[in-house]
Amino acid sequence: MKNKVSIILLTLKIYLLSLSVFSLFRMALYTVEHNRVGSASNFEIIQAFLIGLRFDIVIASYIIILPFLILSIYTAFGDIGKIVKKVSFYYIFTMFSIAFIVCSADIPYFSQFFSRFSCAAFAWLNTPGFVFKMIIQEPRYWGYTIIFVILNITFFLFLKKIFKSTNFSKSNLKLYVHLPITILITGLIFLGIRGRIDEKSPIRVGTAYFCNNSFLNQLGLNPNFTLINSYLELKKQKNYHYMDDSLAVKNLQGYFNINTPSPSYPLDRSRNGIESRKHPYNVVVVIMEGMSAYHLNNKESEMLVPFLDSISNVGYYFRNCYTAGIHTHNGIFSTLFSYPAIAGQHPMKGTSMKQYEGIASVLKKNDYSTIYFTTHDGQFDNVEGFLKNNQFETVISKKDYPSKAVKTTLGVPDDFMFEFSIPILNNLYSKGKPFLSVFMTASNHGPFYLPDYFKPKSSEIKKQIVEYSDWSLQKFLNLSKNQPWFDSTLFVFIADHGAPIRTSYDISLDYLHTPLIIYAPSLIRENIIIDKMASQIDVFPTIMGLLNINYENLTMGIDLLNETRPFAFFNAHEKYGVIDEEWLLILNGEGKTKLYKYKSSDQTDYSNDNSLIVSQMKEYLYSHLQAYQYLNGL
Repeated sequence: MKNKVSIILLTLKIYLLSLSVFSLFRMALYTVEHNRVGSASNFEIIQAFLIGLRFDIVIASYIIILPFLILSIYTAFGDIGKIVKKVSFYYIFTMFSIAFIVCSADIPYFSQFFSRFSCAAFAWLNTPGFVFKMIIQEPRYWGYTIIFVILNITFFLFLKKIFKSTNFSKSNLKLYVHLPITILITGLIFLGIRGRIDEKSPIRVGTAYFCNNSFLNQLGLNPNFTLINSYLELKKQKNYHYMDDSLAVKNLQGYFNINTPSPSYPLDRSRNGIESRKHPYNVVVVIMEGMSAYHLNNKESEMLVPFLDSISNVGYYFRNCYTAGIHTHNGIFSTLFSYPAIAGQHPMKGTSMKQYEGIASVLKKNDYSTIYFTTHDGQFDNVEGFLKNNQFETVISKKDYPSKAVKTTLGVPDDFMFEFSIPILNNLYSKGKPFLSVFMTASNHGPFYLPDYFKPKSSEIKKQIVEYSDWSLQKFLNLSKNQPWFDSTLFVFIADHGAPIRTSYDISLDYLHTPLIIYAPSLIRENIIIDKMASQIDVFPTIMGLLNINYENLTMGIDLLNETRPFAFFNAHEKYGVIDEEWLLILNGEGKTKLYKYKSSDQTDYSNDNSLIVSQMKEYLYSHLQAYQYLNGL
């Protein structure tokens, strides 16, 4: 039985080796994100690692099943030749190497998105050069590459030793004995693939969620499992069906108080008969990269944003505003076009770019010039092509700046972009037309770059870059104050998304809670702090209300100064959240819901005792998502 045992031992050793490497990657993630463990007990930490072994076994089993069957069949009928042995070795090594690459990439990915690796990571495959430069220019990523190289080389050497010590001669067992053993071991490997003994369902992402600590719940997952799972979900349905189209539209008409719907567009809330201002206001929208509302007026954040704090006290400050999603493309699209973010969908990409009635389109009809500024390549996220197709006349990007000013793959520093914009805006103003200018900052995103002339007070780079981002905004406003158009300009500050600073729940609210500040000293003469629920999709209609311009509101946003929404809602990869002033509802990718009293960071799930509020929140969310897809032909 020795020869048969050799293949079994080979398989067992590969399992032990691969599981050891997977565990080391999990330990690396645990070490990097250790601050998120909080008050969790040692028992819960151990449990997360044990759950992780189950998911690791699933991935290892998928890789091992094919070579085990091939080697077992060969040993049943004869010796295994050098070619089969070599192919088996390199197949195993290559497949596990790919799995280890995913594990390595997962660590910085998790730090950025508070989510394990998924198909969302490949949203930028059409600009691989841009992404590659962004990675290699970020020193934090080099360590993960070194970890991968060391562990992969170690895996190769041990795997080679295992193969070298294995007897690949013909099995000395009779076929009627050899076959049942092969079937038994194959069955055990398939059980490893399922991850569970229960016949109803194999292991799922939800299996890892065993406690109230959001980090430990995700620690047990294998990023290869979450990647495959996200791919299967995306392949299953590109457009999601949440409810009947007509019901979704009817619900929104109720939310928006539309009593007599337009026959051409059922959500039309046209503003007519308004006497426009004699001197129209310019509009400057600054979409701030990664700026969480956590930093504003918060002593815990070490007062990193004194400028934003100051203008929040002299304009309209919406304290309960949430972004539509956690990606920059979500932030740009939802701010400028007032539509929500849907899991797995990139609204600015596609074979045929869709045209929307967004803020640029509406203001251009009112004789505004329209311009968009970004620090880096305009092709990234298809921003330039999409915006030009949607009535942005000019897009200023990396190609327009002096080459010596470009410091990283993210282009020029924020303050350089702002300074560069001043003569361009002066030129637009000199034409006698009002202008819409949108800025997308980028410095608060790796690879981080701090100009020599900026002196931060913090010692940690992530805090320094927040300081610099705020300082750049102040520099822009100070420069603007000296321009002839300043007194007739409406400034709007909002983030594309925040940052996962505190992670009490499966969705980090700091990642979606954004400052929304409207600043215009000549128009807004008193500071008003507004606590009503607000969404990124409300920016466009709120601006139009302040401008006092007739227009057709065909969007899903509301004028926050004259209307109220009961909930804000958002997307974070496969999860959705719905929030009001008391409750946070989280819907995971499997449709399960949890309801929290988030203001006190209460970990108790109140969904069973509050089925009515859960139902109302779900219907509000699903109505918007379904109607958005239906009305825009998605």
